Amino acid sequence: MKELGRCFEIELVEGHVVADHVHMCPGVLPKFSVAHTIGKLKGKSAIMIHQKYGRKRNFVRLNFWSRGYSVSTVGLDEALIRNDIRTQDEREKERRANELGNLA
Repeated sequence: MKELGRCFEIELVEGHVVADHVHMCPGVLPKFSVAHTIGKLKGKSAIMIHQKYGRKRNFVRLNFWSRGYSVSTVGLDEALIRNDIRTQDEREKERRANELGNLA
């Protein structure tokens, strides 16, 4: 993703991938819209993933990413958000353990 981001002048400041979703903190120049940026990242990365692990060409009607995304701007709390991205696995494991403990 970092290499892909560089192609479109997007800095991937922080990122973390889990089985069913991705959290990232991209640095985007003001000249690009959020929709344009996310569209480029999702579209081009899907093609790269399909080429590497699936079909080599003809990607018509193939979906890799879901249609939606959530966006928030980062200002003075950038360090907090970057830490949140880094520690999401730990929090998710704790949440699941708590849910399993409550079922017993």
